[in-house]
Amino acid sequence: MSKSDLTDLTLALHHETEKAVRVSETGDPLKAVWIPKSQCEVEQTGRFCQQGNKVGSPKYPVVIVTLPEWKAINLGLV
Repeated sequence: MSKSDLTDLTLALHHETEKAVRVSETGDPLKAVWIPKSQCEVEQTGRFCQQGNKVGSPKYPVVIVTLPEWKAINLGLV
């Protein structure tokens, strides 16, 4: 895999296990998808987001996920 096959996405982190992360583009847990850690790299940004910026909504960490472009497309993230 060459560098050009990878894409960086800024996403909301909903859940993390030893083997995978659950992320979404908008902070909407209904649209979150699981990505195996073996297929991506996750970098914390130190920022947080809320779904629709609604007061009282859960805050999720914002992360940068680097993964193969084909995987991002298949998951509907691109």
